[in-house]
Amino acid sequence: MRVRAQVVISGLVQGVFFRAYTQKEAQALGLSGWVRNLPDGRVEAAFEGEKTAVNEMIAWCWEGSPSAKVSKVDVSWEKPEALRGFEVRR
Repeated sequence: MRVRAQVVISGLVQGVFFRAYTQKEAQALGLSGWVRNLPDGRVEAAFEGEKTAVNEMIAWCWEGSPSAKVSKVDVSWEKPEALRGFEVRR
């Protein structure tokens, strides 16, 4: 079943290559979507794909890039939008 998760990650997640690692992991899991920095220091992402892969991606977000220090991961489930590819948004 295809699902979509909107995720906001808090902690030390900017300036530590979090977006690049997120893109690489999402692509490895066959997910589509996007990731971007927020002005308040958090990172926001949308992951779309098979439910098991999306759940794996959410679990990965708690670890993040090697230098990241994640303190919180908020997840909301939304209707899939048939996104294609995975992009880092600026």
